[in-house]
Amino acid sequence: MKPITKKHFIRRTLGWIITLSTIYVVFILALGAMQGKFLYFPDRVKFVPDQWALKEMQPLIATTEDGLTLTSWYYPPKKPDKFTIVFFQGNAGHLGYRNYKVRPWLSAGYGVLMIGYRGFGNPGTPSEEGLYMDARAAIDSLRAKGLPDKAFVFYGESLGTGVATQMATEYDASGLILESPYTSIPDVAAARYPMVPAHLLLRDKYDSLSKIKDVHMPLLIMHGERDQVIPVKFGHMLLDAANEPKQGEFIPNADHNDVYDMRIQQLVLNFIDKLPTDPLLQSGLKKQEPVKP
Repeated sequence: MKPITKKHFIRRTLGWIITLSTIYVVFILALGAMQGKFLYFPDRVKFVPDQWALKEMQPLIATTEDGLTLTSWYYPPKKPDKFTIVFFQGNAGHLGYRNYKVRPWLSAGYGVLMIGYRGFGNPGTPSEEGLYMDARAAIDSLRAKGLPDKAFVFYGESLGTGVATQMATEYDASGLILESPYTSIPDVAAARYPMVPAHLLLRDKYDSLSKIKDVHMPLLIMHGERDQVIPVKFGHMLLDAANEPKQGEFIPNADHNDVYDMRIQQLVLNFIDKLPTDPLLQSGLKKQEPVKP
């Protein structure tokens, strides 16, 4: 057996480096091309409220800036001094899987607008700018019916916290609630996959950290201490960068999908109950007839 010469060793090593580098580049390019499939997991079956114990909810049809006709779901508040909670879901499933969050809000007399995203039982393909357009279309439909910005409280969960934060920079709502939020999607991806150049690769960034300084309304952030999907450090970072008034609730032993329990449900209702309703009543909503139960 011939001994391996230095020249041969160097050539073989370079060959392995080139091969591994090629594999890595191909892998990164594939990730870039398919990133939407790694970020969005929609249930394309249309959400039917009757099947999810939300029979009050009625379709709200709106056309987006890019021409999509989407269905969101709405039920008005029972009294003029009650807010409408605008709900932005996370990146998977459909709105029906969140009925346990919405049901207590309806029972408490609040209005609820469940934003219907493109691709989630609606036409189109999800994207950051697309979801922003979807949210604007639905919110603007209610504004056209006479609801002022102060009538809204925005509630975002997981991926939806980025949409809620963006809307909070565009509309003068009465409050913002973020469940399991992040600073940006690339930040989360980089923390989970340090070998991937996430900040260069990802198109949909949902950069809430850069936007939160432009949010000027009461803020509630809730995050599980054991969250393995969006580590709790990102919730702390977002809270630290936010303007006052702000409140952070970091729940021991809670993970990403079990952070919302009975205590958190009451925390949310208490937060909303304390928001001032004077601007809402002075806006002209007092002239509307209360919705009968």
